[in-house]
Amino acid sequence: MALSMRLSRGGSKKRPYYRIVVADARSPRDGKFIEKIGTYNPLLAKDDEKRIVLDTDRAKHWLSVGAQPTDRVARFLDVTGVKERTAKNNPNKGKPGEKAVERAEEKAEKLKAAEEAAAEAKAAAEAAAAAPAEEPAAEEAPAAAEAAAEEAPAAEAGEEKAEG
Repeated sequence: MALSMRLSRGGSKKRPYYRIVVADARSPRDGKFIEKIGTYNPLLAKDDEKRIVLDTDRAKHWLSVGAQPTDRVARFLDVTGVKERTAKNNPNKGKPGEKAVERAEEKAEKLKAAEEAAAEAKAAAEAAAAAPAEEPAAEEAPAAAEAAAEEAPAAEAGEEKAEG
């Protein structure tokens, strides 16, 4: 029979209260247990001595028999000095996931493109502000561009007839 030292929830909705129990690992969380060895009230202040009440002698006994504490109970045992717990280190805890990284890259690319477009528009506006001295040349350029645009569709139409 595998024994575990774990929390059994009690209390009402949104008002949790836990018993620290020794139970068969296969029994339900709030179900049958072998012995109650303490209590945990998360609603009390962290420095309150009644937040965690633990019978250390019984906890040592159950650990010697082979009961495995859950992570939360192991923290309580470490605080009370019953069992030393090695601190876990997760260096990737604060890093964003793959999808978040992809979204950030896409957002950065869009932002960069928008900045470039804004810079081009600003440069075009500055060029237009400097161009009023050269107004006649500016009026001739659009007319030449329109004539070239009219010739291009005619050339394409000729190519299509040659293919058919």
